[in-house]
Amino acid sequence: MAAITRAGMIRSLFTGLAAGLMTAKAAQAQAGKPHRLVIHVDQNDQAVMNLALNNANNLLDYYRDKREDVEIELVAYGPGLHMLRQDTSPVKDRIKELADVSFPSKVVFSACNNTKQAMEAREGHPIPIVPQAGMVPAGVVRIVELQEEGYSYVKP
Repeated sequence: MAAITRAGMIRSLFTGLAAGLMTAKAAQAQAGKPHRLVIHVDQNDQAVMNLALNNANNLLDYYRDKREDVEIELVAYGPGLHMLRQDTSPVKDRIKELADVSFPSKVVFSACNNTKQAMEAREGHPIPIVPQAGMVPAGVVRIVELQEEGYSYVKP
């Protein structure tokens, strides 16, 4: 009976070691993967824009302290495009500052081209976008694509 108990203990020990190794490998694989977040801005409201930038900045600070990578994309469309308009943005200085301090992490600002074209047609002149932002065909499509790629979603 002692042999069975000893064999059972050895089997349990090996099972425990195998489970531990699998957990360690999973944690190691997760450690190399960046945290990814899309922040959705669709309001022409300075408080909402500042909250979105605060969310991004807090996330950067948190993971930088943990020495972990983070990728953040702020997507602005509809009235929220004013956040990324050079001529009307109440937060363009904060956008520049955040873009400047984000390295080595990645912060991307995406402006909706559908909204930009509609604003240009309505206002009758070209709409300048802050230099830190890139254009995407449609803001809502970009958000869907990022979520399909595993990005977490926040709407301040």
